[in-house]
Amino acid sequence: MLRSLRAVESAIDAVLQRIAFAGIVALVAVMSLQIVSRVFFTATSWTEETARYLLIWLTFLGACLAYHRGRHIAVTVLGDGLPPSGRRICQGLIALVTIAFMAVLLQVGLDYMELQSFQQSAALRMPMSTVYSVMPLSAAIMAYMALIDLLEAVLGERPDTTGQRTS
Repeated sequence: MLRSLRAVESAIDAVLQRIAFAGIVALVAVMSLQIVSRVFFTATSWTEETARYLLIWLTFLGACLAYHRGRHIAVTVLGDGLPPSGRRICQGLIALVTIAFMAVLLQVGLDYMELQSFQQSAALRMPMSTVYSVMPLSAAIMAYMALIDLLEAVLGERPDTTGQRTS
């Protein structure tokens, strides 16, 4: 079962990596267009808004990638000083706290999407709920990844922080 969950996690990581790459390329293109249009022509109104929304999405989806690869800032002094069984307990507690936080973020994100569902962006005229949907989406993805961390702690399997999990 854990193997299938890890396979799904790796597939999510692969998709997020491609989306993040495409988003960065799009962000560079939009910002370049914005600079060129301001300097040589009349400024386009949609480029600033598009860049802002791309940055929001890239931030949240990038956080998912960083979480999966163990790249978030962490204070490991407590866990490093514990015996293996203590490290497993610490890993499990961290995963539980992460799942709880992501559950709250998921709910807040859904509430915020509902609150903003009647508003449209100024230049693009797209629903603001679309822009803010990345918050609950990324919270759900990170909660799923934390659940796998919790299962690894319970089953005594140690995650590899390079993005590839080991048995």
